[in-house]
Amino acid sequence: MTIGPVEYIIIQFPGNQFKGEIAPALADLIESKTVRIVDLVFILKDADGNVVWDEYDAGENGDGFGFAHLDGEAGLLNEDDILTAAEVMDPNSSAALLVWEDLWAAPFAAAIRNAGGELIAGGRIPHELAQLAADTL
Repeated sequence: MTIGPVEYIIIQFPGNQFKGEIAPALADLIESKTVRIVDLVFILKDADGNVVWDEYDAGENGDGFGFAHLDGEAGLLNEDDILTAAEVMDPNSSAALLVWEDLWAAPFAAAIRNAGGELIAGGRIPHELAQLAADTL
């Protein structure tokens, strides 16, 4: 099986104001086979810096924070991964730590490997810079 690139993001919600509005957008990406969830963990950090977390397919309220219906995996991330992610969070905030496979890129990645190519650099251009560049064109 060809595996596409795997990425992660940490999405912070200051003041623990996560309400699940991103679930439908993620569901669309999964349904269209653009991405596959490799793991998704919700992290809560209180005002004193105490951290608790839960996998998206569990969730303290029984609905996985609005994501329990999504098709994906869970269990890849370990406690060290989660605590490392929590270090960049502000106190009194929540976050979604999402790891996904870019299914759309799997054939391209296979072609690169089959051609003897190696990825030697990559990165993400911040939204603000991309928007500024687009606005100036």
